[in-house]
Amino acid sequence: MNERIGIIGAGSWGTALAISLAKTGKNVYLWARNEALVQEIKDTRENSVYLSGVKIPESILVDSKLDAVISACSMLVFATPSQSARAVGAKAAPYFNSRHSLVSVSKGVENDTLKLASEVLVDIAPSIPREQIGVLYGPSHAEEVARGIPSAVVASAYGRETASIIQQTFISSRLRVYMNRDIVGVQVGGAVKNVMAIAAGISDGVGFGDNTKAAIVTRGISEIKRLGVAMGAKPETFSGLSGIGDLVVTCMSGLSRNRYLGEQVGKGRQMEAIIEEMKMVAEGVRTTQSIMALAERHNVEMPITEAVYSILFEGKKPLEAVSDLMEREAKEEYWIA
Repeated sequence: MNERIGIIGAGSWGTALAISLAKTGKNVYLWARNEALVQEIKDTRENSVYLSGVKIPESILVDSKLDAVISACSMLVFATPSQSARAVGAKAAPYFNSRHSLVSVSKGVENDTLKLASEVLVDIAPSIPREQIGVLYGPSHAEEVARGIPSAVVASAYGRETASIIQQTFISSRLRVYMNRDIVGVQVGGAVKNVMAIAAGISDGVGFGDNTKAAIVTRGISEIKRLGVAMGAKPETFSGLSGIGDLVVTCMSGLSRNRYLGEQVGKGRQMEAIIEEMKMVAEGVRTTQSIMALAERHNVEMPITEAVYSILFEGKKPLEAVSDLMEREAKEEYWIA
């Protein structure tokens, strides 16, 4: 447990996890692609771009040399945006060996392949046994984890031993880590909730109220569950931290980037302009494209996802999309047992 942990990606979440680990006495190496950011962290012990106002412990080593980080660490945590994980992984792959375990904390589905984050890691790391690949997901804003606000997440992996190692590595008095063996369900919940957060933000932006938000959350978890089960997940997973837990926090919080983006769209702003001004990636935008494709592949009905897609990529007005949702054929409330 004293071996060094490498965090690949110094965005808000990667930096927050590095801080959380360091506070428990873990040896942490943080990789950032941007040399200027590396130098800033070394000089000021702060990541002003992605996690302003939070001090980074002196014990955390920071480097822009990927080979140096990988060779020094036994566990590598991929905290890059999901759509760039394969490219970063391809650069990292020559330095992998069979002793490494890989953990993804990116919540998204790759556009081109429709693969989950763990599946991308399997692709890029043929030298690493599949059982040593896992994920860490759950309702966890980086800003709160970095400041030590009590939070709970879930660890999952292809191998039970790896899931247990992830759990024991990240657990602390301020970050509770549960273990869940349903690696597909954990990732589906973590990815699709970002689409629902955009829907919740759009609702806020057009001026709707709590009733609407409650409907989005409740019917949203139904859509997540339908897709997850079709992909082989266990339905009970979506009642947990990476299901309803993650969905509630990202739909309700002012810290959610996806909810913020949706809110601005709901107010009538153009998506491209919103993304341009945001410092951090709103994973839900490109994930919406992937989830629509997965819904079609598995013949799963996902009307809220479809509405978000129509607003973001087809130019439909938010109020028109809402009318389409509300005027759908009356049905029974069906909940997969």
